[in-house]
Order: sequence, then C-alpha cells, then structure tokens
Amino acid sequence: MQNRAVSIVAAAGLVFLSLLQARAAEPVNIVASENFYGDVAQQIGGNTVKVMSILSNPGQDPHLFEASPAVARSVSKAQIVIYNGIDYDPWMPKLLKGAKSPGRREIVVADLVGKKTGDNSHIWYDPATMLALARTLSEALAEADPANRDQYEEHFAAFRGSIKPIEDKITELKGWLEGTPVTATEPVFGYMFQALGMDVRNKQFQLAIMNGTEPGASDVAAFESDLKDHKVKLLVYNNQASTALAARMLKLAKEHNIPVVGVQETEPPGKTYQAWMLGRLEAVGKALPKLTQ
Repeated sequence: MQNRAVSIVAAAGLVFLSLLQARAAEPVNIVASENFYGDVAQQIGGNTVKVMSILSNPGQDPHLFEASPAVARSVSKAQIVIYNGIDYDPWMPKLLKGAKSPGRREIVVADLVGKKTGDNSHIWYDPATMLALARTLSEALAEADPANRDQYEEHFAAFRGSIKPIEDKITELKGWLEGTPVTATEPVFGYMFQALGMDVRNKQFQLAIMNGTEPGASDVAAFESDLKDHKVKLLVYNNQASTALAARMLKLAKEHNIPVVGVQETEPPGKTYQAWMLGRLEAVGKALPKLTQ
C-alpha cells in the first residue's frame, strides 16, 4: 500500500514537471505597437518569443491608424506590450485599459528615455532609445522566462555591439556636417539631426505638419525662401505620411536642386533596425558629398 502511494506521488510529480516544462517551452507573447520595436523584441528574444507588430505596413500613415477587434484580442493575450508613448500611438493605452491582463508587462519607450508629451515623438531615430528598450526587454524577458536568462543577456550584448556602427557613422558624419543648415517637412529625423549637430530650420512648419494643422503664412514663406535661395543644404522628406503642402515643398526643393533624403515612420520590409538607420545616415552623407572635401 505504501509503495502504491509513493508511486502515485511520483507520478503526480512527473505530471507536474511535464506541465512546467510544457509551459516553459511556450514562447513569451510580445505585442509591439510599431514594427521597429517588434524587431528589437525579436532580436533580444530570439526563438523563445512570439512577436506581433501592429504597425508594419510601409504604405500606412501611422497617424491615421485605428485598432481593430483582432488587434485588441492580440493585446489582451500579450505577456509584454511595447509602445512608443507621448501621444504617438494614443490608441494603445485605450486598448490596454479595455483589455486588462494580470501580470502583463507594459513598456512605454518614451518613459525609458525621459521624454514627455510635447517632445518630438519620433524617438526611435535616436539609437540610445533602442538601447534602452533592448536593455529593458532583456530584463523583462529574464523575469518572464528565467530558464533562458543567459540567452537574453547574450542577445542584448550582441544588440549593443550591432548599434556601434550607427554610432560610428554619426561621429564620422558629424565631423563635416556639424552646423550645416537643413530643413524637413516633419521632425521625423529630428533626433538624428541633433546627433549630427546640424542646424535645423523651419521647426514651426514641421510641427504644424506633424500635428495635422496648417502652418502659418510666414512659416510657409520662410520655408520657400530657404529652398529658393539655397539657405539650406538638404531637405528631409517624410515619404510615408505627407500632405499637399509638404509635397509642394518637395517639388520646390527638386526644382532648385536642393538634395532630398526620404525617411519613414515604419521599418522597411526586409531590413533590421540597424540596417535601416545606417541606410538613412549613408543617404545623408551621399546627398552632401561636397562637404566631405
């Protein structure tokens, strides 16, 4: 009788262990509001995570996005949710509020780097932002899946190393571009401009376009003058989300032989975050070759 009881206890223990192993084998479910955050989550998590990026269509205007019931269901099942914050993706806090989930980790990227409402919301164009996210993710994943802690730490170290070429390219370009007057239709590239030390003009115009309001007549006139009179050496154009007025400035820049570099608000298909950022920096360097001499 005693042997039978021992056997029952042992069998129950094996069943419990099997359940734990099965649970541990399940990937950590992550939902990211934008695909560049989803990319970082995949790089840090590797094959032990399942990542869904809500905004991933390069032809989609992020400012016009409306969440569907399917998106809400995905958010409700997530163990980790990542979103930009500071009013860039205002639909995400609403989804989270309507889909309560005990134990879910919510990572607001803007909070990681001390950005507040009113700051330039395109914070992923600062590599330091992505490093902060990668570090936080590695810690969150180690907590959710301690059996793979070493893997997450290794992936973060690899990610840190992969950001260095971007930092090196910024340092290289800054050597000849610092102080160069530039302009943009929106402040999408703003943090990179800042890192490069470039003199950004027409900021009021950019903010108005970003916020969906009409720039003042004097702001429009100043922008046109900068292009016609070659007061700026480069125009950065948001080729994913535009307006008739922004398109007019693009046309004017081309007519007056002002170099143009396009930027996006969604990571292009088939590219990593690292390749995307390096590509935009290289495009800026290529657009201003005379300044390298």
